[in-house]
Amino acid sequence: MTTLMPAAFIGHGSPMNAIEENRYTQCWTDFGASVDKPTAVLVVSAHWYVNITAITAMRAPRTIHDFYGFPQPLFDVEYPAPGDPEVARRVIDAVEPTYVGLDADSWGIDHGTWSVLVHMFPKADVPVLQLSINAELPFDYHFNLGAKLHQLRSEGVLILGSGNVVHNLRLIDWRSPGEGTDWAHRFDDSMREIMTSDAANLGTASAHADYAMAVPTPDHFLPLAYVAGLCAAANAPASALIDGYEMGSLSMTAYQLAGTST
Repeated sequence: MTTLMPAAFIGHGSPMNAIEENRYTQCWTDFGASVDKPTAVLVVSAHWYVNITAITAMRAPRTIHDFYGFPQPLFDVEYPAPGDPEVARRVIDAVEPTYVGLDADSWGIDHGTWSVLVHMFPKADVPVLQLSINAELPFDYHFNLGAKLHQLRSEGVLILGSGNVVHNLRLIDWRSPGEGTDWAHRFDDSMREIMTSDAANLGTASAHADYAMAVPTPDHFLPLAYVAGLCAAANAPASALIDGYEMGSLSMTAYQLAGTST
């Protein structure tokens, strides 16, 4: 019997979600409680967006506070989960011949990862690795790389994409908590239709009339490509875990690719 760990895309929103309790953080808590304890968590975070594909390979990744202007309690958060160099090497093996560099000391665990994991796995007792997003390569590269990671699910690795389907910081309206603009709803709804029917079509997102508004930069959208690739490899659709909007121009939609036993 082969058991596949679930995979998920999380709309992580503001770093403040790390220290707040709301309907989104409750969803992340419930998701963590619903899965068997993973051998490791592999996260594709919007906040490690660089010019190379790399995997963290240190045994004790640091907690990165990659933001400014937030209250001190957020900077005080530490997420001391271990790393796992052996799992990092398994990632490299799984995606050959795609090159992935081993990062032994540069990165760590950024807020796109720890702001979610403090709720999913609050004991920080599961090894955590991050896979960078190569900013120089197109959507299809990321989708195909996600598909290659599928085999790690049978090894107990929980794969998470952390970003936001709609993420336009330039158009944030602080007077609109819990609300989304018409264009944010249209784009988010269209992506939900794709992800929950045939995620292999996610590459058509760039043709959507609202794409430029919803995705002014690709960093927060591309983690979804990895989960879409996993869906395609599993020949299964994703299901929506939660949806919602914040400040007009952020979508908090989250998706799950269910685990299976065969």
